[in-house]
Amino acid sequence: MSQTNSSLLDEVVQWSQETCRQELKSVLPKLTSLHNNSESWDDHIRVLKIITDMFLPHIGLSELEEECFSKILPKAVTMFDRMMKEIMDQVGGLSSQNTELCSLLRSILQAMMQIINALSTCVRHVGSFEETPDIDAIRSLPTCILKVLRETFQHCKESEVVYCGRLSLVADLLQGLFKEAYSLQKALLELLEPISLDSSASEEEVSDIVTVIHNLLDICSIISNLDMAMHANTWKFVIKQSLKYQSLVEEHLHHGDISSSLCDNLLASFLTSVELAEQITHAGLQESTQSPEYKLFQKTAKMCRFFANTLIHYIKEFKCFLTKYCNDFHQLYLQIMSKFPPSLCAPALPPALSGELHAAALVPIDAFLLQLLPLRSFAEIVLQQDLRLSPEHELPHCLLLVNVLGQLSSQPEEVLQLWYSGSHFSEETPRLPLYQALFTSFRRCYAERQVPVLLPGVMMKGQAQVQVSLHNHLCVQLCASVAALPPVFLRVLERCLVQTVLQADAQTALLATDVWCFTARYGTAELCLHHVVLVAQLVKACTTECYQSLHLGLLLKRMIFLVTPEHQMELLARFPPSEVENLSVWRHVLLRALSQDARHRVETHIVSLAQKALTDWQNGGFKLGQVDKMNTVLRPLLAVVRVQTSPEDQCVPSALRVLTQLWLRMSPEQVQRQPALHCTLQLLLSISAVLVKNIEPQVICRALLCVDAVVSQPCADQLTLAALEFLSSLGKVFVPSDSQSQILPRLSGLFGAMLSDRCWPLHQHALEAFSHFAEITNHEEVISQSLCVEETKAKVVNYLSKTVNAREHVESRLQRIKLEKAVIEKHNERLESDTENASDRLTAEAGAETLAAGAGADSEPCPKKARQEFCAEEEFSRYVTTAESALKALQALAERTSPPTPPPWLESRLQELQTILTHIRTATHTS
Repeated sequence: MSQTNSSLLDEVVQWSQETCRQELKSVLPKLTSLHNNSESWDDHIRVLKIITDMFLPHIGLSELEEECFSKILPKAVTMFDRMMKEIMDQVGGLSSQNTELCSLLRSILQAMMQIINALSTCVRHVGSFEETPDIDAIRSLPTCILKVLRETFQHCKESEVVYCGRLSLVADLLQGLFKEAYSLQKALLELLEPISLDSSASEEEVSDIVTVIHNLLDICSIISNLDMAMHANTWKFVIKQSLKYQSLVEEHLHHGDISSSLCDNLLASFLTSVELAEQITHAGLQESTQSPEYKLFQKTAKMCRFFANTLIHYIKEFKCFLTKYCNDFHQLYLQIMSKFPPSLCAPALPPALSGELHAAALVPIDAFLLQLLPLRSFAEIVLQQDLRLSPEHELPHCLLLVNVLGQLSSQPEEVLQLWYSGSHFSEETPRLPLYQALFTSFRRCYAERQVPVLLPGVMMKGQAQVQVSLHNHLCVQLCASVAALPPVFLRVLERCLVQTVLQADAQTALLATDVWCFTARYGTAELCLHHVVLVAQLVKACTTECYQSLHLGLLLKRMIFLVTPEHQMELLARFPPSEVENLSVWRHVLLRALSQDARHRVETHIVSLAQKALTDWQNGGFKLGQVDKMNTVLRPLLAVVRVQTSPEDQCVPSALRVLTQLWLRMSPEQVQRQPALHCTLQLLLSISAVLVKNIEPQVICRALLCVDAVVSQPCADQLTLAALEFLSSLGKVFVPSDSQSQILPRLSGLFGAMLSDRCWPLHQHALEAFSHFAEITNHEEVISQSLCVEETKAKVVNYLSKTVNAREHVESRLQRIKLEKAVIEKHNERLESDTENASDRLTAEAGAETLAAGAGADSEPCPKKARQEFCAEEEFSRYVTTAESALKALQALAERTSPPTPPPWLESRLQELQTILTHIRTATHTS
């Protein structure tokens, strides 16, 4: 600085305030010129302090920007940046031995604090005016201050890295620098708070406000880990200013940066809260609510709740500008939900900590979702057909869909249309209907279904809330949604149900079956009939034995219970059981669900068709090419015999004659060579298991020979299971002595072979079948002869004693389930690929049906089908017949045993039965 300029400064500093006021107009331009031309930091700061301390108090509000701020503040920012750069250039050589460099860096930090103090003086002066300034009157002030603050906070944040172990040499100055910057920001925000713009504001004024908001947003990202209170207050100001000037700034704001930053802060504070909660739990401090760790957890959880509520508020007000960022919102929801039970990766936390996290994140997340429901882009992301998620996010996504389902009831029609209907036009972004997306998501939650994870059940009056499976939880929520579903969306629901029942995953199909049965039960009787007719037509359209046939058959079996007796007769008229092509329908019907008249007609026709089919096959020379026709009638015949309660029932003798003739035609050698006969054998074994008490010994012997022939080589699992069912049922039979040598050794040999099966599901079924046989048989020698192998004997003993093998470690089990999931998914995909055309055809046929035809009928609808009730007389008859049959069998057993050698416990058990009979007589007489 020249001697002249130095003399001017020396003179000015001696002036009084009055002299400064008088000389303001002549001296201030010289001082601002000196300030802008000064190269030395010391000169710059000296001039800056003279201007702000001595002349600034005398400048009016209207002249501040033009005469002072616009001329000195940009230079102050430039000098501050140069100081910061100098520190970064020199800090590498800092050490306690290098005192000269240490002194230099400390002086620079002190100079930076003086610049911040000068800026604080400017803010205090503007705040001293009674009137609120316009933004254009102080335009340079907030912009320049925020630049300085950003650099200061960034330097403090990175100080450990910048000073690299030598922080202690300047720590006191850095702390002072941060405090001064903190105070400056607080003062600036208080200054800007009362400023307001109206609709007539200029573009420059609007731009100034937007710049302030964006600069503060940058500062927020820097101070997030420095000071919680300052971070929260800065965000409050950003959001408040955005809303205050919403109509002016909404098209200029960086909504993506603001929403992304809010999401990041919310997630960061939430994950930190979870981590702190885990640390508190592991340290056993969950009861020490006054400990520093617990207080830090509470502060962090409070910040989490603050950011959640702030994000919700921002989305609510700027919804239409946030459509591009819905994927961020979706991912945020999934990441938060994945840290709460029942997610498999959620930490185990005590109730107190879990409750605070719940209040901080889960409670706001529902309101967060509510704001997103009207956004088409959010629906398009959530309802993507090929949505790819990481395994830990599958369950959170499923629960998101459930929450959407629960919140839709309060939404307007256009939102319902958006979520329920799916996409219809090629120009739309493809999206699934909500119900279809939910079923698809449930299917992907294989690991959670296998564990199984548990969720809170529905609160029932007078009962404690219980934990339920994911299947149960979804079923309840889906049924509640169906109950409130506007009729216009019933067609979409039905289409989703059809598609889900026809897919390969059995448990997902079962969930759709549960929901479909509720839908049929909840509607009118006519609508229920329409559903049953549709399912029956789909069953009939399944021309082969496939998983679709099994799923549809289960659905039909359950739906029949919901049909009124009048509609049952109408169903018989639509699908006459006297016609062979309709037998595929009646084979799936549990005939006990039908009225007495309908059941009698169905049974009579099925037995008659079975006899005719056998006669035709016999007349044709029992050709293998005709065996499928025989199988077609055997399947419904099995349904008939399964509901017979007594050997005297009129259908039993006829079915028995058909069964006997077929067994006598079955050749073990031919069965072994001809896989076409395996289905026939399977059906005969299942029917024989029901009618076993009425079968002649030579028929049993023939059946065992056939079983021996097929199980000695690889065969279908269904055939093996049917064989086990038949072998187990033989425990009810007392084999005459003249036939024991032919039957009992073969029976024990078959049990021994099946108990040694290495396939664990078949081995488990074999254990169950053998234990059931052992409980009821009189031929105890079969038991011992079946267990000749020590390994097999040990497994049976462990099973009967309910010995639990070594429990699998939780992590190992989860890993195994994940491996299973890949295998199951591949298997299901192969099944669906093999039957893709059939599924498409069945879906198209279902779509052609007018299911909702009865929903809008003008006539009074029939009442809903009441729960199936049997009259008292029928129930008494059924149970008495069962007891009578059992007692007669016991009598025949006692009479055949010569000499009589009853087991020692028989007498006491008979006395117990006598007591029960006495109580029954007393009860009936009393009533």
